[in-house]
Amino acid sequence: MGGITFDEVFDFVVVGSGGGSMCAALVMRKQGKSVVILEKTDLIGGTTSRSGGVMWIPDNRFMKQDGVADSPEQAMLYMEATAGQSVDAPGSTLEKRQAYVAHAPRMIDFLVEQGIKLRRAPSWPDYYDDRPGGSVPGRTVLADLFDVNELGEWKHKLRPNFMSIPAYHSEAFEISTFKSSLKGKLMMLKVGLRAAAAKITGKSWTQAGGALQGRMLQASLNAGVDLRVNSAVKGFIMQDGAVKGVVIDRDGRDWRIGGRLGVLVNAGGFAQNQAMRDRYIPGTSVEWTATTPGDTGEMIETMEGLGAALAQMNERVGNQMTIPPGAANTNGQGVDLGRVSGQMNYSKPHSIVVDQSGVRYMNEGGSYMAFCQNMLKRNETVPAIPSWWISDEQSMRKYLFCGTMPGTKKPQEWYDSGFLVRADTVAELAAKIDVEPAVLTATVDRFNDAVRLGRDDEFKRGARAYDEWLGDHYHQPSNTLGTIKEGPFYAARVWPGDVGTYGGVVTDVHARVLREDGAVIEGLYATGVSTASVMGRFYPGAGSSVGPSFVFGYLAARHAANAGNSL
Repeated sequence: MGGITFDEVFDFVVVGSGGGSMCAALVMRKQGKSVVILEKTDLIGGTTSRSGGVMWIPDNRFMKQDGVADSPEQAMLYMEATAGQSVDAPGSTLEKRQAYVAHAPRMIDFLVEQGIKLRRAPSWPDYYDDRPGGSVPGRTVLADLFDVNELGEWKHKLRPNFMSIPAYHSEAFEISTFKSSLKGKLMMLKVGLRAAAAKITGKSWTQAGGALQGRMLQASLNAGVDLRVNSAVKGFIMQDGAVKGVVIDRDGRDWRIGGRLGVLVNAGGFAQNQAMRDRYIPGTSVEWTATTPGDTGEMIETMEGLGAALAQMNERVGNQMTIPPGAANTNGQGVDLGRVSGQMNYSKPHSIVVDQSGVRYMNEGGSYMAFCQNMLKRNETVPAIPSWWISDEQSMRKYLFCGTMPGTKKPQEWYDSGFLVRADTVAELAAKIDVEPAVLTATVDRFNDAVRLGRDDEFKRGARAYDEWLGDHYHQPSNTLGTIKEGPFYAARVWPGDVGTYGGVVTDVHARVLREDGAVIEGLYATGVSTASVMGRFYPGAGSSVGPSFVFGYLAARHAANAGNSL
């Protein structure tokens, strides 16, 4: 390769093993090209494997199969009503949004053709379903449950998912209502029987992101992709302004790996890097992130060192969290999502979120990214980090809380440590959390009045289908509005956590990395949260991070392999 000495040469080199990496590798292998995936940690799958692992895919084949209406035109209407409204978001151009809508369903078709078993979420509304083009049934695609034993010796190299039960998302949501409905109880029985059968038959199910990445890993191994762990990239090999390969450390010395067709970076963001947070997203903490240890941002900085333009670096995929003792991010392992309370708790009846003055300041439903944006914005004028989740005995009796079952006694440690605060009246609760009792009482009274009226005129909670979907489907007349009136009353801190950052290098429709002047850095591609998101400053629906990672990984490999429309 142009006189450069390499220790190894592949057609395509992929840095990181998250969402889009193995998709890109499968495209390359379909074209008969050699490809290596270099993962710096000891496990494959990235944060995608830990996550919900769903993809937001407009007009996908599964919607068509189920008779759910959608079209590229409707999807673009919605994209323009959400991502298209972003301010200062160079990663989200009209051309890229159009490319996403056009190629996302084709990417799914390609994966299905490679044997990846996927399905549509039966109901998962777009997060802004009330905007033009929004879909109430939803556009979310996920993987079938996966038996990790099918990976053989590789099963121990797949990063585990946060969910501990062998259930689809819709099943887990149903289980959360088991105190309210017979369906919830029956679903708990169904999933319990599935788990029992797995023990008898020797299966080891994983779900959500674990299932998606498990299936991608299996397909990649079967296709002959070379996957390597503990292979952190130290830098790029350049020639005449173009990227020709990468350098890793191997047995204590530099090991130079060439990429004839280019290098794709899908190495995550910088959620685990407090210094980068302080620089770009001040006021946020690594303690509240659910990302994996490798999400430290050095590849973004390395690409910046080559002249890559950065954008949207102050944006995150926020994910509001109430974090019990022992569940915070320690040693870079990420918040234990199986033990925190989050979005669905705050959207259930009988609770609200208030700032430190005791005032409610937003719709507790809707996009988790928007929720955390609202927290940070509110904190600029009124202390709101942390905010307080306020609930009553009805909530504790009916709904899960921080990994504990409804109606169960909460650990005494929670009360002793001040994590969970309890009082017989709202006024007493206010005093315990250092809020003016009259203010919190008035806030709760105002919310209760809205519940009795059947509408939240102040913040419109429940006006969107998505708000209702997040609530309790068996609570009437509203799934999300319920009075806070039965003592004892409870309070717990709410933090603006995240499942990743949302800014990085700027790329074009082919996922090529761009310089500040718009010129292409030849041979360098990027996808996932190593890039400035095509979704701008919005999260249009479930899978708006994983989906683009896959789609632009797919497009990068197509371009690099000059595959055109042959896939």
